[in-house]
Amino acid sequence: MKLSDFKFDVPKKLIALYPTDNRDESRLMVVHRKTGEIEHRSFKDIIEYFGEGDVFVTNDTKVFPARLYGNKEKTGAEIEVFLLRELNPELRLWDVLVDPARKIRVGNKLYFGDSDLVAEVIDNTTSRGRTIRFLFDGTEEEFHKTIDTLGETPLLKEIIDRKIEPEDRERYQTVFAKNVGAVAAPTAGLHFTPHLLKRLELQGVEVSPITLHVGLGTFRQVDVEDLTKHKMDSENYDIPEKTVGLVNEALDNKKRVVAVGTTSLKTIESSVTANGRLKASSGWTDKFIIPPYEFKIANALITNFHLPESTLLMTASAFGGYDLIMKAYKEAIKEKYRFFSYGDAMLIL
Repeated sequence: MKLSDFKFDVPKKLIALYPTDNRDESRLMVVHRKTGEIEHRSFKDIIEYFGEGDVFVTNDTKVFPARLYGNKEKTGAEIEVFLLRELNPELRLWDVLVDPARKIRVGNKLYFGDSDLVAEVIDNTTSRGRTIRFLFDGTEEEFHKTIDTLGETPLLKEIIDRKIEPEDRERYQTVFAKNVGAVAAPTAGLHFTPHLLKRLELQGVEVSPITLHVGLGTFRQVDVEDLTKHKMDSENYDIPEKTVGLVNEALDNKKRVVAVGTTSLKTIESSVTANGRLKASSGWTDKFIIPPYEFKIANALITNFHLPESTLLMTASAFGGYDLIMKAYKEAIKEKYRFFSYGDAMLIL
């Protein structure tokens, strides 16, 4: 498929700047692949579609406040430092993006607020990318606490066009977030509440995690028309034995295996046995799923409404079928569904 196949216009007013007051009261579009039927529901109605023996695979990654603001040595110029990933905990080496990049060269030092945190730029990686080393006299726990205090919730400011607010720290995090490492939330999971999870459990639905630390590459603009030439960034994942057992039992019993989000979907599709079952593993995945694709594990998907030409939309289209998902998106715009991280949800059955 081509990049231009995923081009359409989303009115700016449909980009959700804030989440709904209650997580599970966002809207839910239910798309039935077999019949092409489209239903309009509330997210908390999702329990009506599942029962005993079905499994929800959630992503329990936890977003850390990855955006820091520092000042350049001597000039005092403000520099935004976006932490991408820790390369070496012992040496406190990090892969980061800096803005404005033209002002930052190897050897520059950055100072962060009134804290003892200082960073030295030690290498260039890409146009905005740098490798930096944090200079900090303290334990690893104290270092991460300092980052947590100084950092800002990493919403994509280019799309969420407003100031980051204190409430974002809690709302841009799923209720099952546990393992720190993501710079973006697995947004399909943002609609769940402890109460909704409990109701699913009472119906006999198993909710079991994998971990995929979402990186900014998930949102990186695709700049090639031929999608087979697009290279995804690698992201670290872990699939535990317990989840494998529950998923494979559900498949054996012809039950639903529901991927909560495209991050969960690509993770479980990255670790499949020869006989089409999930296997426990951990490592890195750069899997890029586009139509047509034969899914081995998941047979239902919960996902948000994504932006045109995004890799997330391409993966959702591979799952739901290109024509049906494009039809659903057209209807979503007509019905004024809310798009992007804080927007509404789609259930594909």
